[in-house]
Formats: sequence, C-alpha cells, structure tokens
Amino acid sequence: AIVDEYVATQEPVGSKAIAENHGLGISPATIRNEMAVLEDEGLITQPHTSAGRIPTDLGYRVFVDKLATVKPLSPPERRAIETFLDESNNLEQLLKRSAKLLADITKQVAVVTYPIIGESHGSEKMAISGTANLARSGEDLGLTLSPILEALEEQVVILRLLDEARSTVHVRIGSEQTETNLQTTSLVTVGYGVDSAQMGAVGVLGPTRMDYAGSIAAVDAVARYVGRFINEGA
Repeated sequence: AIVDEYVATQEPVGSKAIAENHGLGISPATIRNEMAVLEDEGLITQPHTSAGRIPTDLGYRVFVDKLATVKPLSPPERRAIETFLDESNNLEQLLKRSAKLLADITKQVAVVTYPIIGESHGSEKMAISGTANLARSGEDLGLTLSPILEALEEQVVILRLLDEARSTVHVRIGSEQTETNLQTTSLVTVGYGVDSAQMGAVGVLGPTRMDYAGSIAAVDAVARYVGRFINEGA
C-alpha cells in the first residue's frame, strides 16, 4: 500500500492516506505502529522535510519480490502493441518501434538491443527512446539526472547492462545497480530470441519510484512479441 500510494502521488506517505485509500480495515494508529516496524527494518524511511515515509531500495526489492500478480496489460493495450508493431517492415524497424512504444507505455526510458545482421558475433546496436521522460522525473532524480543522461549517452554502459538480461524479467533496483551513475534508478530487463538462443534484450530505466508491475508487464509483452516476430520469420 505504501509503494502504490507513493508511486501514484509522488508524495511521502502518511498513515492517514493509507487508512483512507486502501481499505485495510485498521486504524491510522495501528498503521503508524506497523510503519514504525517497517522503518526499523529499513524498508521505508522519512525524508527530512516530511512527516510521511517513502520506500527504500530494500523496500522496493521486497515489494518486487512479493508481487504475487503482475498487472496484466488490458486487451486494448495488447491490441495497441500488436497494431503498432505489426506495421514494421523488418527487424530493425520493429525494434526501434518497440523502444518508442515501451517509452510511451511506461513513461520511462526504453532500450532495445539487437544484433547487427551479417556482422561478427557480439556486434550489436541499441535503440533508445524516452530520455525526455527522465527530465519529467527531475524531482526524484535531483542532481543525479546529468550523470544518468551521460551514462545513457555512453551506450557501452547500457549495452553491458542489457547483455546481462535473462530469459525471465529481472529488476535491478537503486543501489543494486553496478553502475554508480545509475544508483538512483531501477532497470527492468528481459531477453528475447529464437528458441533458447538469446538475440537481444528489452528494458526500461527510470527512477526507483516507478510502477513496477506495469513496467514488468509492458517489457515482458513487448519482448514476447519481438520473439514471436523473429520466430515466425526464421
């Protein structure tokens, strides 16, 4: 409830908001006690200027690990993805369109890597879209915005991170990022390919205060579509 409230409002969360908006059936006083326990365990923290609490990186990690159900994309969202991507004439165009679509859906930076056909193994390109979305997250990122943009420009950093993508969706949160300049962000990635051979990866990068369920669903749906496109063309 705390993560959902914070992602929705961008404001530190108080016990009153949880009591009013989440139907937990317990009093604000009980919620305050529970929040004190969560704070002691390092899952939430209090910004200096506020009475409310915000999730820590560890709190987001527990939240992501306990996501029992990933928010499914609605039928209109799925149709929109398929309609938009069906207009692609070739793999490169498909992957560029995929990056734009993902950035639009998630309101984050979207990255898609793909091999350069006909070149030696290990040669790959990257389509990136939505860097302007980071500027809109300026409050979350503060002084770290410029280093993040620099890391995105140094494509080798992002390529390396996406090379580590797996066949199932993986989320790297805040301080879990190995790249120092990205430690105020979270990265959601998944690989795609033909059968068991991974060809590239799809990912979104944004502030740690992101809609994880929605981002995971969108990244997974786009990667599945790309995989199907490749398999049908193989």
